[in-house]
Amino acid sequence: MLPKRIILMRHGESQGNLDTSAYTTTPDHSIQLTPQGMAQARHAGAQLRQLMGGGGCSPDWRVYFYVSPYARTRSTLREVGRCFSKKRVIGVREESRVREQDFGNFQAEARMKVIKETRQRFGRFFYRFPEGESAADVFDRVSSFFESMWRDIHNNRLQHDPSNDLNLVIVSHGLTSRIFLMKWFKWTVEQFELLNNLGNCEFRVMQLGSGGEYSLAVNHTEEEMLAWGLSPDMIADQKWRATANRGSWNDQCSWYLDEFFDHLAESDEDIVEKEDEANF
Repeated sequence: MLPKRIILMRHGESQGNLDTSAYTTTPDHSIQLTPQGMAQARHAGAQLRQLMGGGGCSPDWRVYFYVSPYARTRSTLREVGRCFSKKRVIGVREESRVREQDFGNFQAEARMKVIKETRQRFGRFFYRFPEGESAADVFDRVSSFFESMWRDIHNNRLQHDPSNDLNLVIVSHGLTSRIFLMKWFKWTVEQFELLNNLGNCEFRVMQLGSGGEYSLAVNHTEEEMLAWGLSPDMIADQKWRATANRGSWNDQCSWYLDEFFDHLAESDEDIVEKEDEANF
């Protein structure tokens, strides 16, 4: 019942990406795509279709979409959809929990510049925008979305035939997609702070590996992951996941234990030995 791929995709170029003054008069959720953004979305749709129907895929593959309610993500999905037939698309759902981080209401350009400079000093994850959200707030709602997504999968609410490859595509925003990856792969706040944003209509492919774990390393190169801001340790973990058995514990993953503890003993006997040495 597990999807073969979970794909995170950022929207195409928007009016706000082109000119930040658009946010002073237009609500963030109403910002539209530019003509370039629409072309990017059509091109990304062709890339997605090629990926899903490529070598080694079942001929009767299917795709299910989740989409942020913002105008630019809805428009991106509309253009992506031009590359798919009704036979392939088994459903779509607008999902408000994968919307953009809330930066406040109308955004005065000069004030927002100062605020974002403050965020850089404070830290992107914990800084909360006045009248808006922090990345930590986004983490909480993405975590809630996780629970719903897994219920959809395990209860087969997507009405999917398990003999066909299923692809879940989440059309969302840059920070939300990075938070999704952070939550999925249990990355720390420090690791999140290192991540670079996705480009417009860029996507990250989490594919089910041979042992049942999802990994970025199945479809993406080490060079790509380095460019995204993943550390060598994070990349090594992705490579391990590509062949690991589902639910396995990666003993070589430094942030699973070593990030939180100093010099954990290898066994109970080692602890007793150290205590005995301390008593003499």
